[in-house]
Amino acid sequence: MADIDASAPAETGGGTGQLSPVARALLSNEFGLIVLVLVFAWIFTGISPAFMSKFSVYALGRTAAIDIMIGFSMMVVIITGGLNLSVGAIGVCAAMTAGWLMQAFGLPWIPAIFGGIAMGAALGAVNGLLIVRTGLHSFIITLATMSIFYGVMIFLTQAESFREIDAAFAGFGRLKLAEGYLSPLLVVSVVVAVLLVALFRFTALGREMLAAGANPRAAELSGIRVDRMIAYCHVLSGALAAVAGVMLVARNGAAIPSMAGDVGQNWLLPAFLGPVLGGTLLTGGRISVLGTLLGALLVTLLNSGLLLMQVGAFWIQTYLGLLLLAAVLMDMARRRYLARRKLV
Repeated sequence: MADIDASAPAETGGGTGQLSPVARALLSNEFGLIVLVLVFAWIFTGISPAFMSKFSVYALGRTAAIDIMIGFSMMVVIITGGLNLSVGAIGVCAAMTAGWLMQAFGLPWIPAIFGGIAMGAALGAVNGLLIVRTGLHSFIITLATMSIFYGVMIFLTQAESFREIDAAFAGFGRLKLAEGYLSPLLVVSVVVAVLLVALFRFTALGREMLAAGANPRAAELSGIRVDRMIAYCHVLSGALAAVAGVMLVARNGAAIPSMAGDVGQNWLLPAFLGPVLGGTLLTGGRISVLGTLLGALLVTLLNSGLLLMQVGAFWIQTYLGLLLLAAVLMDMARRRYLARRKLV
């Protein structure tokens, strides 16, 4: 689950082919993130031993599961050098759709969830088609659709929550595994991570998505429909945002319009932090599923630890913003170092 690069999708994992496997691993984003997660977990446990208690670890996993899925949703559009600012709005629309199907029609939770995911994929398709047909950058399109999707959802639901959720679904969100330490929501995120690795490493579609992001012109010359790949990436992004939304419904036991903040904006920073910290290349063509997972886990850990230290919410957002900026600058420095030594 290391880096997946269009030019080296399998063995080399994105670059440092002249290094030994051990040295390559030590220089990877993933190793650095593992170290940071362990260091901050040790620091916060030293401040409060209860930080690593059974309940705290379980709660951390429930929150991290959703942050991971949000990161995946952004990661799959960054593949093509695009963005999806409507991740939060799509997630909330999908969650409200699933809640509506359970409350208004009495559907069991499994078909209701698939209905919500289908809604997310459809909204992602709208983004993709608008980007391809207009030629505008995804930043502009998804900035507009973020408000449109959220506004239409508020109008249709009259800003009312759906609280008559299938008891089995709500129970799944509260279920405890591994003697109470593990949330099944985190298991879902790990399973999705494995499926994404399989998609981008072992399928022609995944490799074409990566190639379309790495070098669109060369991809077109080789017969890849770049526009189609962009649309597919947005459909996948919408579906993953929908999964995050329905997971949030399971955690809360209700579908609430404001669950991702006004217009879904509360998801934007976590959506970027996971992939960027994980080593996904913002210009496209290279991703790291494991890195995104670890980056989202680090963000959740920092959030929980800073709240434990009674740091104000404003300062937490400030620190996370600084972390995003530092991650981009450090990654640039790492790449320049490797390039100077001809290790990439």
